[in-house]
Amino acid sequence: QVQVVESGGGLVQPGGSLRLSCVASGSIFSISAMGWYRQAPGKQRELVATINSGGSTNYADSVKGRFTISRDNAKNTVYLQMNSLKPEETAVYYCNVMIVREGLRPYWGQGTQVTVSS
Repeated sequence: QVQVVESGGGLVQPGGSLRLSCVASGSIFSISAMGWYRQAPGKQRELVATINSGGSTNYADSVKGRFTISRDNAKNTVYLQMNSLKPEETAVYYCNVMIVREGLRPYWGQGTQVTVSS
């Protein structure tokens, strides 16, 4: 019914930048919010940033001032611009889409690997 696909991950040097994209498609009536989460090896998945349908954003304290989340509602797409990347931010980054359908239902992408290393 709903597909979520991320792209843009890869290898980047410390201090570098990457821009991630996520597209939701399928049977979508209304999207409440979209967001990015990440999971490093041996760690729990954590919230990175979210943005709701009205454009309000929320960021993890560790990424404030360096990361920017944005969306294109017409294209059901969310972006994550990541600047000044640190090695400890190496992780699989997952896109989450919250769809209004008899309550809020979460849909996850397959994840995209981000590796920050020299």
